[in-house]
Amino acid sequence: MNYRLTARILSYALLTEGALLLLPLAVALYYGESPAPFLYTIAIVAVLGGLLRLPKLRSQEFYAREGFVSVALAWIALSAFGALPFVFSGDIPFYVDALFETISGFTTTGASILSDVESLPNGILFWRSFTHWIGGMGILVFILAIMPMVQDRSIHIMRAEVPGPQVSKLVPRTRNTAAILYKIYLVMTLVLIGLLLLGDMPLFDAALHAFGAAGTGGFGIKNTSVGYYNSAYIDVVLGIFMILFSMNFNLYFMLLLGQVKDFFKNEEWRWYMIIIAATVILIAIDIYPMYGSESLRYSFFQVSSIISTTGYATTDFSLWPQLSRCLLLFIMLIGGCAGGTGGGVKVGRCIILMKSAGVEVHKLLHPRSVRRVSLDGKPVQDSVVHSTLVFFALYIFIIVVSVLLVSLDNLDFSSTFSAVMACISNIGPGLDVVGPMGNYGSLSAFSKVVLSLDMLLGRLEIFPMLALFSVFTKKK
Repeated sequence: MNYRLTARILSYALLTEGALLLLPLAVALYYGESPAPFLYTIAIVAVLGGLLRLPKLRSQEFYAREGFVSVALAWIALSAFGALPFVFSGDIPFYVDALFETISGFTTTGASILSDVESLPNGILFWRSFTHWIGGMGILVFILAIMPMVQDRSIHIMRAEVPGPQVSKLVPRTRNTAAILYKIYLVMTLVLIGLLLLGDMPLFDAALHAFGAAGTGGFGIKNTSVGYYNSAYIDVVLGIFMILFSMNFNLYFMLLLGQVKDFFKNEEWRWYMIIIAATVILIAIDIYPMYGSESLRYSFFQVSSIISTTGYATTDFSLWPQLSRCLLLFIMLIGGCAGGTGGGVKVGRCIILMKSAGVEVHKLLHPRSVRRVSLDGKPVQDSVVHSTLVFFALYIFIIVVSVLLVSLDNLDFSSTFSAVMACISNIGPGLDVVGPMGNYGSLSAFSKVVLSLDMLLGRLEIFPMLALFSVFTKKK
């Protein structure tokens, strides 16, 4: 294990966080608010980041283990220090609450302990939503895009941080791939801000909602979330962009290269659209007695928000009929596409799981036949199929353990189960107590820590956190 190189990467992450904190600092100054919470935090991360850069590198060796451990440590450190502005400002004085809110932000979950977000200062509101944008594509992917790191083996960082069963380069150099991803991400965010402005949303509100949609995070800046604006135009625009951001960004690169046919041939994208369309129609029919002609609007927005794992809300879907609630829980588990900013198991993995089951059944019926799992007409490597099966088994195991631990708070099963599902799938709002009009503030500190770990496990897709655990528990 190359500890010095891992420390160097961690220093890059902390120094980058300090630089990014200058934006909410500027917002606070613009609105005449105290810059002290951000100045204190910037000073702390700058000093610590500088200290981590002091040890001289003895080796440039960088393999998968270093990549996974570096990503896990960076996300924990960014969250730990990113929580400080909330504590220093006094807006979230209890550190565990502040840490929960920050991890929820960086992991693009959107689960909140706050009951009155409208009372927060603008600088703090900006930082809270900006963590979504930072975490959406990945902070270390951002660092890869702006500075060279450990030659081309930095692909191990992308594999650890970018969601999905497999990660590939768009171009030969990893740094250039990261830069392309972030350029697409930035342009789409700016387009969304512009469209929200056309819907008469104030610039500050438009920027923060765009951060949430881009990172598929969903921190609301109004107590009633997007429902505050009561605008069909805003619902449709945000709904479309939540889906776009949760799709594989490699597909957008295909479009830029003019490979339109390859875009539409993508199997994961096609199934994603089918799942969305079917769920929207079923829920619209189910809630028609509640909303009448507006049922399609509410259904489309909420399905887009949940399957993309954003978590914005225009109504309290906890009050919807049981079928609709179950469908929302189902698409919580599925989540978005690999290579997008959404959470969940991912549509690509679900396809591999279903096809693996089909192959096994075929082998039972025809023992001598040779059939492999394929995706987009190409055979999927056995290692990818194996890792997908292991991932899904671990995912279910973590959900079961987490539900048992959170149940110690004695909440009803719907609230307990949906809280775990919403956190590990990086969605945010669950049902009932933790529903879109509720929050996680009433949970115990222990449950908040458990759910914070779930959020990290969900965003980093389990393996980086397990790699970190193995490094600290291995025998010397």
